[in-house]
Amino acid sequence: MTGGAGYIGSHMVVALSEAGYAPVIVDDFRNAEPFIAERLGVPIERGGTHDSEFLEDVFARHTPVAVMHFAASAYVGESVRDPGAYFQNNVSGTLGLLESMRCAGIHRLVFSSTCATFGTPDADSIDESTPQRPINPYGQSKRMVEEILREYDRAYGFRSIVFRYFNAAGAHPTAPIGENHLPETHLVPLAIAAAMGGPPLSVFGDDYPTPDGTCVRDYVHVCDLASAHLLGLDRLLSTDPEDGASDAFNLGTGRGHSVREVVAAVEKASGARVPVAMAPRRPGDPAALVANPDKARRDLGWTPKYPSLDAIVETAWRWHASRRDQAD
Repeated sequence: MTGGAGYIGSHMVVALSEAGYAPVIVDDFRNAEPFIAERLGVPIERGGTHDSEFLEDVFARHTPVAVMHFAASAYVGESVRDPGAYFQNNVSGTLGLLESMRCAGIHRLVFSSTCATFGTPDADSIDESTPQRPINPYGQSKRMVEEILREYDRAYGFRSIVFRYFNAAGAHPTAPIGENHLPETHLVPLAIAAAMGGPPLSVFGDDYPTPDGTCVRDYVHVCDLASAHLLGLDRLLSTDPEDGASDAFNLGTGRGHSVREVVAAVEKASGARVPVAMAPRRPGDPAALVANPDKARRDLGWTPKYPSLDAIVETAWRWHASRRDQAD
C-alpha cells in the first residue's frame, strides 16, 4: 500500500487488518510521521514509487495480490505554483509503480483519485458521467493517471478500481489515528486547531456564488472511504470476470456544506469559538463540489456509516482533543 502512513492510508491499514488482509505499508514519509505507521503493527517499507529496485524487492518479499495506491502530492495551491513537481510525483511516480507491478506479475490496483478531476462542473451533483475538466495541475495529474489506467487495462489486462474522493474528514473512532498532514491545509483540522487556541482559521473567499459566499464541499468520513476501498478490492479479487472489471466511482455523502457550516460544526463539537480571518480566494478553487454517490451504493453496496457533518466532525474533535490531553 503506497502512502500507507498517510491520513487515508493509515485508516485503510486498520480496515484491511480488521478484514483479515495482511497489509504492507510503502511510504517515503515525505508528508507523514513515522510514529503513526509504527502504531499500526504492520510491516513498513521505506521508499518511493520512482525506485524500481526498491519496489522489485518489496514485491518479491511480500508477494501482494493487489496494490492500493495512495501516495501523491495533493495540495491544489502548491500544484498551481509548481505543476512540474506534481506531474513528476503523481504521474511519473505512478507509471513507475505500474511498470514495477507488471514486472512482478501484479495486475490489480485500487487508485486514489479525486473530485478535482471534474474542475468546475455544470451540474449541482457530480456523478461518473460528469465531464472531467480539471482546472488545476493536481486534478490534471490525477486525470492523467486515470487515462493511463484505461490504456493499461486495454493493452495489458491490468484491472483497476478508481475512487474519486470528495473531501475526506474525521478520525477513526477507536484506533489512535486521525488527520495530521505535514503541512496541514485541510479545513476541519485547521478549524479545530483554531478552536483550541491556535491561529485564526483563514477562510479563502466569501464572495462565491453559494448560499453564504464560502466554498461548498462534500465531506466524507475517512472510515467510509476505507470501507469503499475494501469493497473495491473484493471486486478486483473476484473470480467472476465481469465483477473483476475495471471501474471508477465517486465517493461522497451527496450533500454539500459550506466553510461556515464546517466552522459551526466544529464550534458545536468543541464548545469553543473558532476565530476566523478572511483571505482572498485561492487559485484553482471551484465554488462547489458535491458528489452523486449512487453508483458506489448500487454497484458496490457501499453505505456510509457517518452521513452527517456533525458526526464526522465529532470524531475528528475527539481525536485532536485526545492528542492535546496526552501532550498536557
